[in-house]
Amino acid sequence: MDEAEGGRRDYRAEAEPLTPRDGAARRPVTLADVAREARVGESTVSRVLRSHGSYSQKTRAQVEAAVARLGYVPNRIAGTLASTGSRLIGIVIPSLTNIVFPDLLRGATATLEAEGFQPVIAVTDYDQDREETVVDSLLSWRPAGLIVTGLEHNPGTVRRLAASGVRVAELLDVDGPGLDIVVGYSNRAAGAASARHLVGRGYRRIGYIGHDLGRDRRAAKRYAGFREGLGAAGLALAGEERIAAPSSIEAGRTGLAALLARVRDLDAAYFSNDDMALGGYFHCLARGLAVPGRLALFGYNGLDVGRLMPQPLATIRTPRVEAGATAARLVCGSGPATVVDLGFELVEGATA
Repeated sequence: MDEAEGGRRDYRAEAEPLTPRDGAARRPVTLADVAREARVGESTVSRVLRSHGSYSQKTRAQVEAAVARLGYVPNRIAGTLASTGSRLIGIVIPSLTNIVFPDLLRGATATLEAEGFQPVIAVTDYDQDREETVVDSLLSWRPAGLIVTGLEHNPGTVRRLAASGVRVAELLDVDGPGLDIVVGYSNRAAGAASARHLVGRGYRRIGYIGHDLGRDRRAAKRYAGFREGLGAAGLALAGEERIAAPSSIEAGRTGLAALLARVRDLDAAYFSNDDMALGGYFHCLARGLAVPGRLALFGYNGLDVGRLMPQPLATIRTPRVEAGATAARLVCGSGPATVVDLGFELVEGATA
């Protein structure tokens, strides 16, 4: 950990080889593979998949089971790209309302367009079932590669990605195994660093305000890392408030209000991200609570709005644009599976 200018500390790790998940493959699963698995002819598989021609219900069941086991996705444009190669890159993100993901797209799309590729974007709303659906849809167009967010996916999504034969980049996390290319930073380490910072500033009665951790697995890892950081100092959370909804400024404001109503002697609040922390700051302004004199506030992401607050927000800044650009560059190439840890930056700000 190195000291940097302006009260900022940089956390960065070296890139390292990645061991892909079991079953990861670079050769796409074909119609012939499905036919062998189902023990029928290729023409029969084709008829079943197109729901055209004659076949028995038993045969349909055999083919559908083989498709599910292999993660096969029918090719909607079979024959049209065999000689030219696809120039499409699918990008799957969980949200467009959080500025984190437009930043990611900005880095990715600029790089892809410079390389002559066309991005195709899908949004999941943090729903892994929807992610499986949109991945299935994008793969059916036989893209040259796919960029997805996070390392946790439905088993069906993992099978489809592994069987697709295309480069796959997973973004914004390095805490776990990847399929092919992983670009991001450790959310768990970011949570732990946030805890160490607050403890180092003398805060002991620390609360947590967060959004739906069941959907946002990266926020859940930060939460776990934060608790581990407190535990290393012999502390535990003095209280927490989780909002069963996506993160927002309003959720941060109402969440902090609810927590303070139950735990009145908090001296610091850790938020799942900057949006929530900004809402907490608004609550403090409305109630005349001095920041950080009465209550310290700490966020995550390093958004411009936090930097431009009357008191710049104490937070973790993440390299979203760089993550998008790096993933796009790698997914267009032919290198080995790899992890690129871009690190993160602790910004001390003026709220903690």
